[in-house]
Amino acid sequence: MSSGDTSNYEELKEVARREGATVFGVAETAGLRDQFCGLSALTVERMARAVSVGFHLSDAILDDLADRPTHLYFFHYQRVNILLDSCALKVAAYIQSLGGQALPVPASQIVDWEKQRAHVSHKHVAQQAGLGWIGRNNLLVNPAFGARLRLVSVLTDLPLKVDTPLRWGCGACTACVSSCPAGCIKDRPEEFDHLGCYQQIREMVKAAGISQNICGLCVKACRGRGGASHPRAC
Repeated sequence: MSSGDTSNYEELKEVARREGATVFGVAETAGLRDQFCGLSALTVERMARAVSVGFHLSDAILDDLADRPTHLYFFHYQRVNILLDSCALKVAAYIQSLGGQALPVPASQIVDWEKQRAHVSHKHVAQQAGLGWIGRNNLLVNPAFGARLRLVSVLTDLPLKVDTPLRWGCGACTACVSSCPAGCIKDRPEEFDHLGCYQQIREMVKAAGISQNICGLCVKACRGRGGASHPRAC
């Protein structure tokens, strides 16, 4: 971790833990400029830190998936997003009580449908905050929980110590590759087929009668080591 305010870091982490967070980390935004979308240049410039919070999805619900998303997973996905947004609001409120500026970014909100981009890439914030790496499945992979996390971010100008990114850790594991019915996941993360993934998801949710673009199959396949052994666990 780099120098910065340690006490505020720990206080924010405790706020997130009380709201149900599983993992917590802080990143510098300087290396994330190309991950922002739809925010003013002034906002991006003044927010030097990004707080990343993750919630561990229900293993039982994910393990119940077979070849498509279920209504149970759909409902769980929505509820977790609401929980994360509430957590981000509480973290932002606490930052403001300390005299800082805070911008909570919704857990799931697309602002550029053509490029499938949100206001900020939560997975890249989490990567820089030391919560994992971008795996072959194009998702954040956490050592303890695999890809079974949902994420949210809070941008702030509050001085906070920052966490150190982890090394890429998928190694020889290719569980997600065989899990994808469209063959969109390749051996190299940069070869991930974004368009093919999106098209496959559209077909799956239509067949399942679900109104949100979700899949869950590669999330299910990427389990991690399990437990709360991650150094940034709340």
